[in-house]
Amino acid sequence: GGKGGSFSTYITSDEEIHKLSMCALPTKIHRNNHPMAVHTLTAMVNAQVPKKGNTRLIVVMPQDKTSEIAPIASAIAKAFPAFTKKTSKTPPKPRNVQVVFVEAASGEPTILDNPQALLASQAVAEGVMLAGRLVDTHPEELTTDQFAQECQLVVDQFPNQVTMTQIVGEDLKEQGYGGLYGVGKAATCPPRLVILEYNGGAEGEESMALVGKGIIYDTGGLSIKPKTGMCGMKTDMGGAAGLLGGFYAAVKCQTPRNIKLVLCLAENAIGPTAFRNDDILEMYSGKTVEVNNCDAEGRLVLGDGVAHVTQNFPNVNLIVDMATLTGAQLVATGKKHAGILCNTLAAETQAFEAGMYSGDLCFPLLYAPEILMDEFKSPVADMKNSVKDRGNAQTSCAGHFIEAHLAEDYKGGWIHVDMAGPAVKDQRGTGYGVGLVMALVKAPGF
Repeated sequence: GGKGGSFSTYITSDEEIHKLSMCALPTKIHRNNHPMAVHTLTAMVNAQVPKKGNTRLIVVMPQDKTSEIAPIASAIAKAFPAFTKKTSKTPPKPRNVQVVFVEAASGEPTILDNPQALLASQAVAEGVMLAGRLVDTHPEELTTDQFAQECQLVVDQFPNQVTMTQIVGEDLKEQGYGGLYGVGKAATCPPRLVILEYNGGAEGEESMALVGKGIIYDTGGLSIKPKTGMCGMKTDMGGAAGLLGGFYAAVKCQTPRNIKLVLCLAENAIGPTAFRNDDILEMYSGKTVEVNNCDAEGRLVLGDGVAHVTQNFPNVNLIVDMATLTGAQLVATGKKHAGILCNTLAAETQAFEAGMYSGDLCFPLLYAPEILMDEFKSPVADMKNSVKDRGNAQTSCAGHFIEAHLAEDYKGGWIHVDMAGPAVKDQRGTGYGVGLVMALVKAPGF
């Protein structure tokens, strides 16, 4: 029935027993799914490949898809999470996973050997595993300070190509980043705005900016989450992780484009200095926000992030912000498709097509700021930070809140990616966002 399937057996070679699995992807695929059913591919690899030992995967590509191996590499990498704190009586052995792509032509199969495509495949796989590892890491270890160190490790791999600057703690307050500072000021480790810049294009050429929500843990603040709702909130930095992984992969491929990465890192903690409901925050955009929900913190940090981009990078013509922003995204577009909110039809089409190609699927949300921004009306500030009616397209509303902090003279494209659903599967980070970035920047070989 075109649904695909798999089977396994065991063979002996050189007096060793090996598991041999064969998987067939479904052929009955509808228009909003990836044409090669990458989520099914990830699930099959996860189910069939042993958790230990060396592995070789042979992927037979259709003749008309031989140039598209990198999205398949991304899907395979999602089946190999890198983070664990499990203990063992014996030290774990190093593991080698080899992926071979062959062409399904008539006659003898041909191993695909396109150096640029193979480099892109390696880069996106490494980016996916980086993002997944960060999402899986517990917040006692992955503090805002440590996340900044992870960014520095990326910079160190590309000397003279990538620069990094930071605005930290009280400097955020003094420079007017009231959203990011307000959310993160009660935590032990201070909030940070981390900026990475890569100039792969010509000097003065238009740039693309990536802005990530990096809430390394979200208690809900003084609007505290219940015990069942708080578990798993280490993943609330999934947007920042996906963008860092995508930035890394794009630079490794020497993408001929200028790219800015802005990560808004904070812990939404509880303490004597925590921001409160009824507080009024002055954002970097100059607009004021009356807080009516301390658990709607992601839009506050991202509002400062996009404002920073539009006020400090005049050559940016496309902004992509990415966040595990709303639980309502899962209701709107599900667990495999992010919701996208875009200020132009061209940007929406670009994002949708990038998702369909990369396998990081996404689907448009309602775009109607003139209708939905009424949800944030405040009698004492420019806006509130949470909607009055949760039944009125609240995922779109959350995105429009962020959009409201773009500079008024910004004329470029804006893509908001709410990936609360696809960021995690079975309590593991998926590395969502890396492939989407690679497709959006048109990385060579991807």
